[in-house]
Amino acid sequence: MLAAATLMGAGCTKSAEVPATAKAPPPASNPAPAPTAAPAASPAAEAPSDPAQALTGIPGMDFSALPPAARRELATVFSDEFCYCGCPHSLGACLKQHTPCKHAKRMARLSARMVAEGGPASEVIVTLSKYYASFREPRVQLKVDPRMCQGDANAPVTVAEFSDFECPFCGKARPILEGFAKKHPSEVRFCYLPFPLSMHPNAVPAAQAVLWARDQGKFWQMHDALFGQQENLKPEALPALAKSVGLDGDKLAAVLKTDQYKAEIEGFQAQGRMASINSTPSVFFNGRAYELGFQESQLEHSMEDEVEWRANNNAWAAD
Repeated sequence: MLAAATLMGAGCTKSAEVPATAKAPPPASNPAPAPTAAPAASPAAEAPSDPAQALTGIPGMDFSALPPAARRELATVFSDEFCYCGCPHSLGACLKQHTPCKHAKRMARLSARMVAEGGPASEVIVTLSKYYASFREPRVQLKVDPRMCQGDANAPVTVAEFSDFECPFCGKARPILEGFAKKHPSEVRFCYLPFPLSMHPNAVPAAQAVLWARDQGKFWQMHDALFGQQENLKPEALPALAKSVGLDGDKLAAVLKTDQYKAEIEGFQAQGRMASINSTPSVFFNGRAYELGFQESQLEHSMEDEVEWRANNNAWAAD
């Protein structure tokens, strides 16, 4: 697993919560066009005899700061991977011969970040292929609650996160995702969907508590309080958390003894299973499963790609 995607690759999972065989997501109402055939192999002349030559002579790009090992891996990526814009060149050849192509430059920057963090060329190429192919796959249709969302409701990108309050990986992802959304309030709408796993004994009570707080107008305050006390989410500890955000702890204690939010929680879990998620946190960009990683630069890269894809009616903008 690439170092850049360590948090993305790890996650809380439970076989009882996720189908053993992943289900294909339901067709989108306006499915994206079928992928075009892969471009023909580039002439052998495009691959330099010295792989390091693939990194030099690229207008506006300098990879000299990368360690030698990372430069070798990046040179292999440039020689062996095609640009996702669809031109009949390797990525390296596109950077040099098709200089107006903004797609190649973005792809190169993403590749450079991954090799800089230890990713071998073979894994980088697989990650790139899966990532760009995901744009043409059917999107899942997720139903979000606007009271559990941040950002402009009309933003071009809705980032939906399935999460479990007792999942340590969700706790690590939380400030990164929230910071990313707050930095891009006009481009990104960030929505939370509870997905409590049976492996976490207090995940359901925590989900009940946050939905009850939502109904009192304090969803995000309770959301943050729960993540701030991940190691002590026993039902008897939750009323004190409610009081800490200005709510009536006794009323929450009474709610936790009922099934008031059972059906709603099961509805969120059903959405997650239909989306074939296999761990928490699981994130979707406009219904597209996101698997790059939880670094700000990776999230911003996918946001920019998503904005372009949507603006061009499910296609990449022409150079």
